[in-house]
Amino acid sequence: MKIEIYGTGCPKCRATMGNVQKAVKEMGLEQQAEVSEVKDIKALIAKGILLTPALVIDGIKVSVGRIPSREEIKKWIKETK
Repeated sequence: MKIEIYGTGCPKCRATMGNVQKAVKEMGLEQQAEVSEVKDIKALIAKGILLTPALVIDGIKVSVGRIPSREEIKKWIKETK
């Protein structure tokens, strides 16, 4: 499973990363989930992301422009498994 946080490294992006890491750990998916940050502006534009942070799970945009909760993230992970 590939989880990407698209953003510039702003406080909202870091908070999203923290929530993703906690959700992955709480679900026991540390070994299965590859969590990464995408800060390249060209990559954001190519993905059609105009607001950050954006959360993409296995190529599917699940959140844009806000900090999703750990519970939301867990729900999305289960839906994309």
